[in-house]
Amino acid sequence: MTMILVYITTPNKKEAGKIIRHLLEKRLIACANIFPVKSLYRWKGKIAKGNEFVAIAKAPAKNYAAIKKETAKIHPYEIPCIIKISAAANPEFSRWIEEETKIPRAAV
Repeated sequence: MTMILVYITTPNKKEAGKIIRHLLEKRLIACANIFPVKSLYRWKGKIAKGNEFVAIAKAPAKNYAAIKKETAKIHPYEIPCIIKISAAANPEFSRWIEEETKIPRAAV
């Protein structure tokens, strides 16, 4: 299995949690971490700064298109940051990611 990290910025902890819970419920990701960050960026011709929360989700690479689509559907930003980062992990963790993102047979 090829693993990815998906880096998603959000305006606050509540929105980060909402997005991560949604992706977990759909079994698109196995887990995520949420961190507070200070951001500087260009927006509409000006330099802006603000406090945000970053979610880093762990998932199989094959789920990225669906993760991007589902995140964009509920994300509050006009242009959400949804970045795919290729990753490698120890075999046990990779197997766990794969198992946690499988759709149970009863649900198919």
